[in-house]
Amino acid sequence: MLKIGIVLGSVRQGRNGEAVAKWTYDFATKRNDDVEYEIVDLADYKLPFLGAALPEAQQAEAETAIKAWSEKIASFDGYIFIAPEYNHAVGGAFKNALDYLNPELNNKAAGFVGYGSLGGTRAHENLRLILGELQVADVRTAVTFSLMTDFENMSEFKPADYHADNANQMLDQVIAWSGALKTVR
Repeated sequence: MLKIGIVLGSVRQGRNGEAVAKWTYDFATKRNDDVEYEIVDLADYKLPFLGAALPEAQQAEAETAIKAWSEKIASFDGYIFIAPEYNHAVGGAFKNALDYLNPELNNKAAGFVGYGSLGGTRAHENLRLILGELQVADVRTAVTFSLMTDFENMSEFKPADYHADNANQMLDQVIAWSGALKTVR
């Protein structure tokens, strides 16, 4: 059975990502694909900035967080990255978290679910560059939620029904590529 991590890539207070991740998880599990899905919330991992000097009192906690993050991400065959768009790119905390990884992601597949003024598409473009360096095969179809039309008052998540088609295509692609790439790991 494939294991797919639904990685919520925002740590921002008041973030919309929790609702988007829950929608993605619920949508995926209702398909009955014989795939195990799990939400991984980046906010649960208190990762320091990569390369930053830490006071000695914080070093053990940071090492524990880094190890837990690495092990959790390594446990999956593929990913769905929930990526908000901040300033035409992926958020800094998410980029920092990805910088802690490399072999954990190699030869795995990823799909994107974004949200923002343009549905997170520029964050997806940014992620495609980052993940290419990490040897992750990203799939073509993405799900893009607009803050203007899929959120009431830019905060209450009310996705339009038409997103289901893209979600199904994206999941089909992530499952196919994750299965194929499992054979080369």
